[in-house]
Amino acid sequence: MRPTLPTLPSRPLLLLWDIDGTLLQRASGEHATALRRAAARVHGLDALDHRLGQVAGQTDGAIARDLLQAAGVPAEEIAARAAEVQVATEAAYAELCPADLSATVAPGIPELLSDLAARPDEFRFSLVTGNFEPVARLKLARAGLGHWFAPGQGAFGSDDDSRAALPPIARARAGDWPRERTVVIGDTPRDIACARADLLPVVAVGTGPYGVEALADADAVVDDAHALGPVLEDMAARVGA
Repeated sequence: MRPTLPTLPSRPLLLLWDIDGTLLQRASGEHATALRRAAARVHGLDALDHRLGQVAGQTDGAIARDLLQAAGVPAEEIAARAAEVQVATEAAYAELCPADLSATVAPGIPELLSDLAARPDEFRFSLVTGNFEPVARLKLARAGLGHWFAPGQGAFGSDDDSRAALPPIARARAGDWPRERTVVIGDTPRDIACARADLLPVVAVGTGPYGVEALADADAVVDDAHALGPVLEDMAARVGA
């Protein structure tokens, strides 16, 4: 008679949260200023006032590169000094970041995070954001959300200029988390694209610069955090969490 094997506990659903436009709203002004000032300073420019297209969802490194290219800086020089721009951006943001960003937290997010975190067998939190990591951590700390996101976890613009490269990094840092138990949560088409690049499901929230119609390629689209909880619960149930 074949012995009965013990049932192994299934992993929770790993939620890869975007920050700007998803967890926070209108919290990127000082961040954008820091990035522009730092890139200009490193490259000896008076200012970087060039207007770019919609940058929501891009990594900090990619935005800096586009600004510098628009200013006529050679590509090889941009690449050679990218690390300097990152360090300078982090220092500039530390000076510019408001002491209290709690007013920028998206409505319903604190309650949702608290509810999901109380069910560790079902959900685990991580980050996938284009922010350089020290910028992301400081921004969330000043908003009162930093304690939900453990150090050593997540993927950031400081890991790679390509947003598409970030979800695999976050899954690896979580312990090679399986794709079928991972969900990206974001507010831009770039969030959707990075999830698709790693063959992950994605939920889009219409709390950023894009309307619900522009996010239709996601597996689910919701208006705000209040509607997000039931969708995540349903996804967790369907994968057997």
